[in-house]
Amino acid sequence: MVSTKSGPIRGVTVDEAHVFYGVPYAEPPIGAYRWKPPRPVSPWTGVYDASFPRAACVQACRGVNPKECPKKVSEDCLYLNVFVPVDVNLSCPQRRPLPVMVWIHGGDFIAGSASKPMYDERFISNFTNTVVVNLEYRLAFGFLVTGQDPHSSAAGNYGILDQQAALLWVQRNIGVFGGDPNKVTIFGESAGAQSVALHLMIQSSEPLFKQAVLQSLPFSIPLRTHDALQLGKDFAEQTNCSASDLTCLLSVPPQAVLAAQIKTSKTVNPFRFLESFETWGPNVDGDLIKEQALSAFQKGHWQKEKTVLLTTSEEGVLFVYGVFNEPVSVVECIVYVAAIFKQHALWILNKYLPLHKEADCRGMLTQIVTDYVFLCPSRRSARASTAAGSHVWMYVFDHVASDHRVWSGLRFCYEHVCHGAELPFLFGSSSVANYTLSSSETLLSNRMLCYWGAFAHAGDPSSGAQQTAFCREQLLPVWPRYSDAAWLVMNLTVRSHAQVGTRNDLCDFWDQLGIY
Repeated sequence: MVSTKSGPIRGVTVDEAHVFYGVPYAEPPIGAYRWKPPRPVSPWTGVYDASFPRAACVQACRGVNPKECPKKVSEDCLYLNVFVPVDVNLSCPQRRPLPVMVWIHGGDFIAGSASKPMYDERFISNFTNTVVVNLEYRLAFGFLVTGQDPHSSAAGNYGILDQQAALLWVQRNIGVFGGDPNKVTIFGESAGAQSVALHLMIQSSEPLFKQAVLQSLPFSIPLRTHDALQLGKDFAEQTNCSASDLTCLLSVPPQAVLAAQIKTSKTVNPFRFLESFETWGPNVDGDLIKEQALSAFQKGHWQKEKTVLLTTSEEGVLFVYGVFNEPVSVVECIVYVAAIFKQHALWILNKYLPLHKEADCRGMLTQIVTDYVFLCPSRRSARASTAAGSHVWMYVFDHVASDHRVWSGLRFCYEHVCHGAELPFLFGSSSVANYTLSSSETLLSNRMLCYWGAFAHAGDPSSGAQQTAFCREQLLPVWPRYSDAAWLVMNLTVRSHAQVGTRNDLCDFWDQLGIY
């Protein structure tokens, strides 16, 4: 049991960690507060039961395996989980507080949960001697924009404000869990990485963490601007309310709100299939979020902490094969590329067509998406950050998982390193997440969580300072800093090694094209 600022809470102790599930970090955003910023949680009397996870935020069940969906969803969802190494004595203050890692889950800002078994943080916490937090935040509900006046309309970005409230809770409370509020690393994947990037840009987030890890950040997918209002208007029509009538919108039941948001997320037009990345999400409002992430990173408009940037080797597979269920001919491919990239299409086709001879053109589209959306803008941002004096480490995850269950039925990912491929390895959670790793994969997983732990402890994934006995046994290969000396990238695979980027020629091409 520990005593937080709001009252005492009792968690559970398992073999690997002390776990506190479902800790409230803000008041429930229900009723009139559905589209309002998060409010501080009210103190309670008695002991709060933190022995079980709470509901995920309202979302539709996505994917081909319903078992992967959250068992319970609710608008009352602003909770977090805290994992503390099992050797920590919570009954007395830590002589040396432990570094803290805060995980922000992905899911396109419309799905996902902190309590997904794959994200069980007990193992990475115990093996690396860090306190780990993961959190829920409002999903599609949290990004509706119907107007600019926050008093009379939904102004959007509530999910980002929720994350910020959770980080503030960490600052105020993590000490009683043995954590150091001055040594917080935030990390996230996909939409979680977008969130991390935004907190690096948002001035009011600056005192809430020290360093960041961005995994599979879709840099080239722009945040919404003025079109967020049109999306809100289309949504309101689906609910039979006016976008200007907040009272009417607040009266719509949660499942009807969700249904309206799904209908507003129209069937993907193959000619604009990049829209499939993100219908609902953060918007540039000029206040909390002032510009696009890629622009901010290139111009130095961000907090220049130490950062790690990741891509997987085949990021685009999940999106291309998710949209195009049947083979795509070369002629169709030329039409799609022309529709998406317009006056730049000829240059792009001249670059990529000679590299791909297959009759099915989806492989080429996959590589274009991987390079344009993920890899090359990440490289450009990393180099701009390095030039500005930041310490940056880059890596590519390049291992095909042997157990196909990690893909929850997405067959087109079975033989590829798809978007999110690193996640089954990062947390060491296979024993509780219904998949198995081979012995070489277990070593890869152990090394990855130890790299993350070293970064949390010392700001360097290769640091041996304060390394646990477990991590010393993994014999981590050296992960060099990303610098103009050689621009080395860590290839995380069963035989992890540093290498020169394998697609530098193509990234040079995209940099020169200048269309990120």
